[in-house]
Amino acid sequence: MTAKPPIFATLGCRLNAYETEAMKALATEAGVEGAVVINTCAVTAEAVRKARQEIRKLRRDNPDAKVIVTGCAAQTEPETFAAMDEVDAVIGNHEKMSPDTWAGLAPDLIGDTERVQVDDIMSVTETAGHLIDGFGTRSRAYVQVQNGCDHRCTFCIIPYGRGNSRSVPAGVVVDQIKRLVDKGFREIVLTGVDMTSWGADLPGEPRLGDLVMRILRLVPDLARLRISSIDSIEADDNLMLAIATEPRLMPHLHLSLQHGDDLILKRMKRRHLRDDAIAFTQEAKRLRPDITFGADIIAGFPTETDAHFENSLKLVTECDLTWLHVFPYSTREGTPAARMPAVNGRIIKDRAAQLRAVGDGQVAKHLAAQIGQTHNVLMENARMGRTEQFAEVLFASDQIEGQIVSARVNATLDGQLIV
Repeated sequence: MTAKPPIFATLGCRLNAYETEAMKALATEAGVEGAVVINTCAVTAEAVRKARQEIRKLRRDNPDAKVIVTGCAAQTEPETFAAMDEVDAVIGNHEKMSPDTWAGLAPDLIGDTERVQVDDIMSVTETAGHLIDGFGTRSRAYVQVQNGCDHRCTFCIIPYGRGNSRSVPAGVVVDQIKRLVDKGFREIVLTGVDMTSWGADLPGEPRLGDLVMRILRLVPDLARLRISSIDSIEADDNLMLAIATEPRLMPHLHLSLQHGDDLILKRMKRRHLRDDAIAFTQEAKRLRPDITFGADIIAGFPTETDAHFENSLKLVTECDLTWLHVFPYSTREGTPAARMPAVNGRIIKDRAAQLRAVGDGQVAKHLAAQIGQTHNVLMENARMGRTEQFAEVLFASDQIEGQIVSARVNATLDGQLIV
């Protein structure tokens, strides 16, 4: 009988997707067969609900498979998933990256193996050795440089799913990027949970800017480098220098802003105020006039009034944000915010819609400004690529996937640039 390879489903962030690729390799090497693996997200209560929904669906679609649940929701709520009749095994975030875990599951998946393997993530002090060469499109690869978070924002459960911050040493990162460039990848995206904390646990306490400068210096054939997300208050001098002087560092930063009102930011236990966010974006624009910003913003955080929300709306234009990730606040049990006075759900939904509408206007403004401009476009497939600022570009004729094409923008259509 032909061996049936395991089926993997990923929920949540890019880092989860990266780790799913690592698990595929570990499971294949261990000889795991006939399993369904769900890599869950715990960022909101809704994310956990979707994980349970996905588990039930995959069980219905694969009635004879063994179902393994892992990821952040499995780490923070192992008992929730262990109680589900559809689930055969629950594996923690640290355990899922261990070859020994998958080797123990291989013969019969459960057998003598513990049904729940979830240890204390806060005791983990090292990064797992699960570097995957080539995850992403054929043009762009993702490199994990950091995991975990030392901060305790009042709305966030992620530190309890990911543990404290751990950094991948710079030499390991550089070696991996060299291999990826040798394989033909033109763009590398550095990814992690709290990127600007990179290096704090390494000898000499280097900063993210030091890593960026080292990559660009030691991998001269790398065409484009991106950073997935940063906490702007922790941007160091070398990162700002790279923004100003390194054209291979792409002019697009996604910022973890979360809100535009100082009182709400304090109640979130963020480390910046609105003026800090505005000052950072203005300085980055001064250093790199073509830079664009994305941002995470939460609508309807507990105690948020109309006046507080107006400050978030105004922040979008004051920081000239372009690509918004708007999150309607969702109560997450186990966080301090869950005990704060809640905002009415209908109001939360309405405020999120207002933020998205402002964000759509910012995107339209940015795209319109590109008409007549020439961009270097990295082709993700034969007809679509992305500019340095990450806007999508559509071509009328086939291009070579993975190549960087110089093209003049002629129009915009449905949130995309047309050449």
